[in-house]
Amino acid sequence: VCRSVGLSVCLSVCLSVSVCLSVYVDVADCSVPQYNNRLDTPLPDVPFVRNLSAEQKKLKEKEKGSWTQLTKEEKLALYRLTHELSYAEMRQGSKEWMTVLGGVFIFLGFTGLLVWWQRIKLIKFQEECQNKMLRINSLHFENKVVFREKVVTFREKKV
Repeated sequence: VCRSVGLSVCLSVCLSVSVCLSVYVDVADCSVPQYNNRLDTPLPDVPFVRNLSAEQKKLKEKEKGSWTQLTKEEKLALYRLTHELSYAEMRQGSKEWMTVLGGVFIFLGFTGLLVWWQRIKLIKFQEECQNKMLRINSLHFENKVVFREKVVTFREKKV
């Protein structure tokens, strides 16, 4: 009973969230031709600007006449009605690689700081730890006292 109640509550919450989200999200209709900037498609299926303003409609009417009467700015405006970017703008590289490389270096820097901050101190060079290790190692031999004496005399000579 508890599982079914929990499951029904979970499903009702998920459904209500999906209904609320579907109200605010624009869903693209894939059956309608769409505009996209691609180098291999010189003429897109639909123009970039679909809903023309009054000024743009006048420009479109002027386009039907002689192109010699159009100024350079008007020709550019007509081009921008059908295309968002020119070929030169599409071929132009982005600076995204700098952002990616910067993120990688920041990540490596933080990782290096973390490793440096939490580095392991070698405990086998501290004298207390050496004595503990010698005690543990000497238990494996039959003659414990002799082994300890040899180590102690070796340490005394070294110092």
